[in-house]
This record gives sequence, structure tokens and C-alpha cells, in this order.
Amino acid sequence: MNIIYAEDYADLSRKAANQIAAQVILKPESVLGLATGSSPLGTYRRLIELYDAGDVDFAACRAVNLDEYCGLSEQNDQSYAYFMRENLFRHINIRPENTHIPDGMNRDMEAECRRYEEIIASLGGIDLQLLGIGHNGHIGFNEPDSSFSRYTHCVELAKQTVDANSRFFAKREDVPTHAYTMGIGTIMAASKILLIASGEGKAHILLEMAAGPICPQVPASILQLHSDVTVIADKDALGLLMEKAPHLVTGAPVV
Repeated sequence: MNIIYAEDYADLSRKAANQIAAQVILKPESVLGLATGSSPLGTYRRLIELYDAGDVDFAACRAVNLDEYCGLSEQNDQSYAYFMRENLFRHINIRPENTHIPDGMNRDMEAECRRYEEIIASLGGIDLQLLGIGHNGHIGFNEPDSSFSRYTHCVELAKQTVDANSRFFAKREDVPTHAYTMGIGTIMAASKILLIASGEGKAHILLEMAAGPICPQVPASILQLHSDVTVIADKDALGLLMEKAPHLVTGAPVV
């Protein structure tokens, strides 16, 4: 696991976008696994800037998203389909037919999960998977559990996750309680993984993820077993890691 220091959120976003852009430049037909939430917004803005400058071309790229809320249509402004369209896809030249997100309106959960896994397999797997990390260690919507989930599945969201996501909704009761998510096994099958984290609130879970035991109670800890993981985090998120395990962090200023 390569953990890279960023001075702040803007620096984090620039470094993360550069990694994704490099992947696309080296392999134009890359399959990108994409994330939602507040963490990747700066990364997506920087990718749009690189596209506008003519530095990266997404015409041959394919994208698969980590997750989607159950019960929200793609027209709902809180759906992740809407999020991706407004914050990235409509600003670059990726073809709409090459973007894939779980169908939150499909009530046949088994069929939807099977369909999504088949899409990923038909694309040849994921070349680079972008992740954020929840305060409880969830990646995608893989919540702390007694075992690691293998494939795309429907999950009941933990109270902590619902609470964290409520800031995006007018009322807490509007927050969906279930979501489709890629499984841990699906994520771990990606050739490369890029995880980003910002802010002091992520410091404790980053320490657990990178230096703690591998256990399903901290889903992101499984990333210790992946052969090609890059973590880019700002100095606030890396505070505990730099204090407890500074040897794990690359590029931190010498004090």
C-alpha cells in the first residue's frame, strides 16, 4: 500500500486526478471504477479541467460506479446516476452508453446484482477503482459486518452512514436505508485501487485501515492484501498515521 501525503484537499484532488488521467492516457479504453460523495468532487473538477485543456481524452473509456441508492431513479437529484452526470460525465466526452451504474429502481435485487456483475465481467474487469472511505471504514456501501461480501449486493445502510449522508437531503427521513453496492470481492478484483481521504474526521479510520488488523469490522482493511493500492490523503486525515506509523507515508514534510 502506497500512502501519499497531500498538503490539503486541493493538492489531494490534483494528485488523484493526475493518477486517473495517467491511467487513461496509457490505456485509452480503460475501465474506471468511480465513486460518489463529497471526497471525489475535487478530483472530478480537476479531471474536467484536464479534459478542457486537451490533456486527456475519455472517448474510449468505460465507467462502472460503485453503488446506487435503492428506490431512487436516475432523474432524482440525490441519485448517484444524477451525481455522476452532473459532476463529471456531461462535462467530458465519455459516451453515455459506456457509463454503468446500478439501477436503483430495479426491485428484483438478485437480478440487478447479477446484471451488474455481468456488466463488469463483460468489460474485462476494472482497471482502476476510485474509492473514498467512510468514518466506519466502509468502501462503496460495504458496511462493517461479520464477513467480507464477495459480489454486488443490496445492503442495509448503517445508522452512521445514513447520518453522514443526511447532509445531502432536505430531511433525514428522506435518506434511503438500502443501496446496491459492488462487493469487496468485486473491488479487490480491480487491477489498481486509488483511495482518497480528507479531513481530521478520517484520521482514526485511516490508521485502522492501513495499520490495524484485517477484519470485516473495518471493511477497508482488506485493501492491505491488494497488490496495487495508492492512498492519497491530506495532512489532517494522515495526522494519526504520521504520528503512529510515519514509515507508511510517502512525501510528508520532514519536521
